[in-house]
Amino acid sequence: MDASLSSLSLSDFDYTLPERLIAQFPPTVRDASRLLVVGADAFSDCTITDLPDQLQAGDLLVFNDTRVLKARLFGQKASGGQVEVLVERVLDSHQVLAHVRASKSPKAGSRLLLADRWEAEMVERQGELFRLRFTADADVLDILEASGKLPLPPYITRDAAQHDDSRYQTIYARHQGAVAAPTAGLHFTDTLLAALAAKGVGTAFVTLHVGAGTFQPVRVERVADHTMHSECYHISPATVEAIAATRQAGGRVIAVGTTSLRALESAAQRGTLQAGAGETTIFITPGYRFNVVDRLLTNFHLPKSTLLMLVSAFVGLDTMHDIYRHAIAHEYRFFSYGDAMLLSLTDTANGHRP
Repeated sequence: MDASLSSLSLSDFDYTLPERLIAQFPPTVRDASRLLVVGADAFSDCTITDLPDQLQAGDLLVFNDTRVLKARLFGQKASGGQVEVLVERVLDSHQVLAHVRASKSPKAGSRLLLADRWEAEMVERQGELFRLRFTADADVLDILEASGKLPLPPYITRDAAQHDDSRYQTIYARHQGAVAAPTAGLHFTDTLLAALAAKGVGTAFVTLHVGAGTFQPVRVERVADHTMHSECYHISPATVEAIAATRQAGGRVIAVGTTSLRALESAAQRGTLQAGAGETTIFITPGYRFNVVDRLLTNFHLPKSTLLMLVSAFVGLDTMHDIYRHAIAHEYRFFSYGDAMLLSLTDTANGHRP
């Protein structure tokens, strides 16, 4: 076990956030968000439209093109009790793994009627999740699209509205399967992407289907004792080739969001980035040695969260606290619909790539 990891406590990643700074709604337009640029010696308060000025020709932005499912369904058990289902993962055309909230957990073989229309059988329990089988001929993705509700994060204290159906998706979302959006990508517009292309900045894509586990609190004080949730990802050969070409030409690889970073670093655990699909439980904490990513564009993360630990690994624990103190003092907007920051992997991070 890494000595630094063994000494880390959950309290090392705590900070006090005024509730008013938690963004409850997206900005009026996608690219109206602010951007905190973290340099070696100073912080710069910019806007997301300044991003092309912060990058160089030959750099490569790597986006996560997952698409958020309308993963929340409401219904009744056969006994008449109310039930709420949050799909965590689509297994095939008729089966899902889901969180089920009810006064009493459904037993294997029991039936649920969801959205007054769709019958599902509880097949078995898998840890905290339930495997459900929909009995209709319809594909489960079509069922969710027709009757599901968008699952906004728990810190957004309102019901999902019609505008969330589009604003809680990136403009390049393609592959259905996420329960939460890769929120750093929500800032991008066609205009901003065009400006980046004009600057000579390349783009590539990975897919990591974000699970509901991303919102689960860390329940242990000793960070090394935390068990990370599993998510599936896919890296295409074209993305591997684009990153290799960027490296060869002296460009930098910028992950758009922690999910893109986690997919890339998961696929490079043997030291070399590999194309293909896989499952990842990667847990990035201070002391981690990054293999792929040079810079990270990300939103601001929850106190004591695994994503805040990832940011601390990238810039160093002390710098992370400096960043968050600055962001709070300057009233940046936090979390999924909030503002962004641009970080560089530097020698202040214990895990700097040699």
